[in-house]
Amino acid sequence: MKVAVVGAGPAGVRAVETLLAHGIRPVWIDEAMDGGGRIYQRPPAGMQRDARTLYGFEASRATALHAALDAAKARADWRPETLVWNIRPGQKQLNTLSQSRQGVVAYDAVILCTGAMDRVVPVKGWTLPGVTTMGGAQIALKSQGCGIGRRVAFLGSGPLLWLVAYQYAKAGAEVAAVLDTTPFATKLAAAPGMLRGPATFAKGLYYIGWLRTHGIRIAEGVTPLAIEGDETVAGICWRDAKGVEQQVACDAVGIGWGLKPEAQLADLAGIPFDFDDVQHNWVPRRDAAGRTPVAGVYLAGDGSGIGGAEVAELAGTRAALSLLQDEGRAVETAALDHKLASLARFRVALEKAFPFPAHLAVSLPDDALFCRCEGLTVGDLRVTTTGPTLPAPEMNRAKAVSRAGMGRCQGRVCGAAAAEILAAKLGCSVAEVGRLRGQAPVKPIPLVAAP
Repeated sequence: MKVAVVGAGPAGVRAVETLLAHGIRPVWIDEAMDGGGRIYQRPPAGMQRDARTLYGFEASRATALHAALDAAKARADWRPETLVWNIRPGQKQLNTLSQSRQGVVAYDAVILCTGAMDRVVPVKGWTLPGVTTMGGAQIALKSQGCGIGRRVAFLGSGPLLWLVAYQYAKAGAEVAAVLDTTPFATKLAAAPGMLRGPATFAKGLYYIGWLRTHGIRIAEGVTPLAIEGDETVAGICWRDAKGVEQQVACDAVGIGWGLKPEAQLADLAGIPFDFDDVQHNWVPRRDAAGRTPVAGVYLAGDGSGIGGAEVAELAGTRAALSLLQDEGRAVETAALDHKLASLARFRVALEKAFPFPAHLAVSLPDDALFCRCEGLTVGDLRVTTTGPTLPAPEMNRAKAVSRAGMGRCQGRVCGAAAAEILAAKLGCSVAEVGRLRGQAPVKPIPLVAAP
């Protein structure tokens, strides 16, 4: 049986490990030079920072995953630095690109562990040099041993906001401010539910407490007004919970409002999508065991719905076991299913504590730039709903009329905010305006390598 696993983050590592334990040697593909995913990003050879310094409380989990990764690489058909840019479910083929060379991987079954990316809301000045996503700031610290600036402010919401700010401060960077758009009362109301994950909840409280006791400026319930500067970032301005305008000087800003699944391959595989009201994300349809409506295609990890690193590891194992079950093998899954169900309940509380701030996207002025690839303003998108020839009642029509989502990112960056803006203008829900359909290639490929 030919099995392919796409992705070598926590879900991919455990999926491959499980397949190997049952005598299946999969083709294992990852776009990066090495595995571990973004959460357990490995530093380059020769970097002197140890696991405890790099991963903090997650050091033991990261070390265990890296050990499993190395053991699995030696036994699987390991293909790093390889982009899967298309999937053809009818032919059961993956189109790949490695070192500017095209390839085709045939499969009988495939497990997609494609991970997630930052979800952003445009802010005035967000395209200035010195502004990066929260995940990008974390990658710079882990993989290159450097920060995104000398004096950094962090803006957004969700667990990653506090984690990255803590990591930067611990690494010796000057953190100018941590600006959380979620009001404290919202997080407090969700606290009882978060007690379902006591260890994770305790770590979050520790990060916040550590930052406060070290004198780092913290504001909650903020409304961002502008990232300021002429040619580079010089500061950030916001309105605090009392409505008073505040400002702080900085030379870099990390932004992010949680994560969204990197699910383009799932889309191209023909898997239906559903709008998850709790996560405020479109997610590919799958059951709790990782099976999808498309035969032979399984999903695991944040690419199938945001759950975090622990859930991703368990889900990778479970998807591989589902594949084995569907091949007629007897495997035990009851304990694993129970653990995944428990963590899913905790995730609901976490999402309620840090809801996506749709109001920030809806309130953007017409002259605000929301699509940096195509240089489009919010007004350019809003006018598509009332155009004289082709009024846009949904996202893909708006794309055709305005070019929103036609740039290099294919809507991966601007899509979430665009949906909020369009829905507000049309007076309907985000679920009703739909989502941008996936297109191949899922990421830009050089023309010289095009088939």
